[in-house]
Amino acid sequence: MADTKSCGCGEHLMGLPEIDFSTFVLSLSSSAMVHLGEAPDPSTGQTDYQPHLAKQVIDILGMLQHKTEKGLDDEERKLLCEMLYALRMKYVGKAG
Repeated sequence: MADTKSCGCGEHLMGLPEIDFSTFVLSLSSSAMVHLGEAPDPSTGQTDYQPHLAKQVIDILGMLQHKTEKGLDDEERKLLCEMLYALRMKYVGKAG
């Protein structure tokens, strides 16, 4: 059985970062970069361009931006805005 620690909201594996809004946004952004073929898939090491999956993740980030507009602190808002801009520009550049 893996070592775990309780954080009051469930069990987490030792060594994994605590999940907060910023790590969640960064995780989704990394996923979009993998789907854009900009980074290898960590599970396979392969690089594959899948624009429909990249667009879905970018749309999820956009939805989060819209739905959390008033509940984010300045740092979270800036991170989400910058990630969305960078991903949208990469997507448009690749998808043409």
